[in-house]
Amino acid sequence: MADKIRWGIVSTAKIGVEKVIPGIQRSQTGIAAAIASRTLDKAQETAKALGIEKAYGSYEDLLADPDIDAIYNPLPNHMHVPVTIQAVNAGKHVLCEKPIALNADEAQQLLELPEDKLVAEGFMVRAHPQWIRAREIVQSGALGELKAIQAFFSYFNADPGNIRNNADIGGGALLDIGCYTMLAGRYFFDAEPTRVVSLIDRDPDFGTDRMTSALLDFGQNRHLNFVVSTQLAAYQRFQLVGTKKRLEIMIPVNAPQGEPVELRLDDGSALGDRSSVSETIAACDQYAELVDVFDRAITGETPLPFGVADAIQNMKILDAIFASADRGGWVNLEG
Repeated sequence: MADKIRWGIVSTAKIGVEKVIPGIQRSQTGIAAAIASRTLDKAQETAKALGIEKAYGSYEDLLADPDIDAIYNPLPNHMHVPVTIQAVNAGKHVLCEKPIALNADEAQQLLELPEDKLVAEGFMVRAHPQWIRAREIVQSGALGELKAIQAFFSYFNADPGNIRNNADIGGGALLDIGCYTMLAGRYFFDAEPTRVVSLIDRDPDFGTDRMTSALLDFGQNRHLNFVVSTQLAAYQRFQLVGTKKRLEIMIPVNAPQGEPVELRLDDGSALGDRSSVSETIAACDQYAELVDVFDRAITGETPLPFGVADAIQNMKILDAIFASADRGGWVNLEG
């Protein structure tokens, strides 16, 4: 254990308890060494349940622990930047849950932090072998020229007490799950969008975007279009369509931990998916994979592939999507 990165987790948020902490524990390079909550009792209860050595009754006490190397920040969206800044100033590396900020202006504050501490946005999907393999297929030319990406991601949550339905702290579909569909365009086109246009349906009570649809122009006649919603039947599917073949990612975001997943390649020679060929991606834990990527960057074994600049770019695109809906037309992005 001595050579492993020692992780501290700020808060007992569900995503941390159910996904990321087990991922840390299954990783090759990290150990979940401490957890903090707003009350010591809650922290101790969670630590005992998950086999975590230390428990703290405040975030500040955890950040002050000299034995902790890295922090995972799964707090509500409005606390991502403030607590990340606190953690870095306390000498910790930080993996922050997505989205890294409420907007790009807030995210810019992270550029002022000491450069010897790593900060990254927790997009576990980019560490999953299915995304890596899908991009390999795109880059191999097997699809021909990739021209269109179609993404749909939804779930139903009308609970007024759920933080995802609180507009003041960054709730809504676009920041919660639209970030993944936007990211797919950047990742698979290996390019940046030049302009965006969108439509937003807001919940009359919550004020959050309960359904957002967007079209992103990546230049060279490459389009990403997506629909995301917090009040539709649960569904997720990505289609990558080229001039020769189509690649379908069956469970693109919430790939089951420890279970195999499937990609489907189809040349369209028979309708109804009858010409599709499946490729099985071996079982893995994408959160463990992400932790290993981050830990190896901490130790200097490999460079960090996506850091603060990447996270700020994500926020700029999300900001533009919101702005397009407000203005009722296309919004250009910086070249």
